[in-house]
Amino acid sequence: MRKKEHMISPETRAQIRRYFYAEHWKIGTIARELNVHPDAVRNAIESDRFNRTEPMRACITDPYMEFVRQVLDQYPRLRATRIHQMIRERGYTGSVIQLRRAVARLRPAAREPFLKLQAFPAEQAQVDWAHFGQVAVGRARRTLSCFVATLSWSRALYLEFFFDQTMENFLRGHVHAFEDWSGQPRVILYDNLRSAVLERRGNEIHFNRRLMELCAHYHFVARPCQVRAGNQKGRVERAIRYVRESFWPVVPSLPSPNATGRRCSGAIRWRTADVGRRRQPHGCRGIRRRTTTLADSSVHPFPTDLILPCARPNDLCPLRSQRLLDSARSGGTPTDDRRFRHAGANPRRTAEIARHHRTYDRHQLVLDPAHQQALLKTKRKAFETTPGGRLALAAPETKTLLDLAFAQGESAGSQTAQLLKLLDLYGPAALRRATSEALDRNTPRASSVAFLLRKQQRSVPAPMAVDLSRHRKPRLSKSGLTIWRPTMNSPQ
Repeated sequence: MRKKEHMISPETRAQIRRYFYAEHWKIGTIARELNVHPDAVRNAIESDRFNRTEPMRACITDPYMEFVRQVLDQYPRLRATRIHQMIRERGYTGSVIQLRRAVARLRPAAREPFLKLQAFPAEQAQVDWAHFGQVAVGRARRTLSCFVATLSWSRALYLEFFFDQTMENFLRGHVHAFEDWSGQPRVILYDNLRSAVLERRGNEIHFNRRLMELCAHYHFVARPCQVRAGNQKGRVERAIRYVRESFWPVVPSLPSPNATGRRCSGAIRWRTADVGRRRQPHGCRGIRRRTTTLADSSVHPFPTDLILPCARPNDLCPLRSQRLLDSARSGGTPTDDRRFRHAGANPRRTAEIARHHRTYDRHQLVLDPAHQQALLKTKRKAFETTPGGRLALAAPETKTLLDLAFAQGESAGSQTAQLLKLLDLYGPAALRRATSEALDRNTPRASSVAFLLRKQQRSVPAPMAVDLSRHRKPRLSKSGLTIWRPTMNSPQ
């Protein structure tokens, strides 16, 4: 009878488990509802499996566990193979694999103790670079890096985005951070990056010469961390994480490489809202943070421009970004200018002779119209050598057309090249008429001028072809036409 009560159908067993685990019915309620024995319900829900305790099997290493624990307490880093040799002398007959499992459970965890670092107000700042992937600039892809500086006591945060991590950008980030904080701390902590530490041998350090010049200018001390000890500058590491999680996911758009302003617009709005300054540091909840009083910064900012010798100082109007701008690697802000200085006889006395706008695109010809205009004032004969000058002399109306076309998004270089071809094909008079007509029709494009020129050519009748191959000497007729009279020696 008991055996028959335990024999239930699979459908009834599934219904019992659903009532018990999903509907949370009691065993007696399920037995009355389905008209089965309570033991059948217990068998279906397998409740005895959770209440049954299985005895642990004896292990061959159990008699030696106390000895292994004592050895590991005295020698925490002793290898399991050496312990295996020691317990084999005491009668152990098992393998080293079983012993390794026991040693892994008994070996004390090696945890390095740390001290909580404290900093005084205006005493220390921490600086580091952060990588934020790559961005497309025209046909080039540039690596986007973020210069992050934070004050250790007040957690005041400064960040600035660059397209590279050159020494000039590293120094420029310091200068801009000091301007933003209206002062500088006494000590700045770095890791062992090349912009700060050139070579290290133990505690003897060779610092970067340019960084030492910055320290002498702003009167602070550069202090590197120990090798592979990033925890010593944990405040800036935590600030980088805060920027990645709080600012970067919601940044509206990346800065345009040709926009005005040095810093990322999103970072300016984020810092202006004072979100970074109000954040509460870890472990300081409830502590009121006072304003940090920094040392007064210098009246004259530190020069961060890279000065390089120019091979051809007389030819500064056109500059190739691939050959000169990218190879020099000077300046890293998206709107930085490139300055060229001429030393002359005295290398210490330099004078600026040209300044070009920085481009981060590839194979771009950087032109400054002001340079060309200044050059043409002294060399009027060189005006026709430039494409724009030749076109302006032949058809002055093209200047207005190019300005309007550029305002509508057309490429000035492409439009100039097309107009020069039309000048060679149709001449200056026809080009001037077609340009004026295109301006009247409000279609300032070279394609519109070409269409009007072809239309003018179709409206003019073609000249009559005259065969003069058999005439040698000219004669003026009554109608004014020149007619060639054949001579005796001319072929018939």
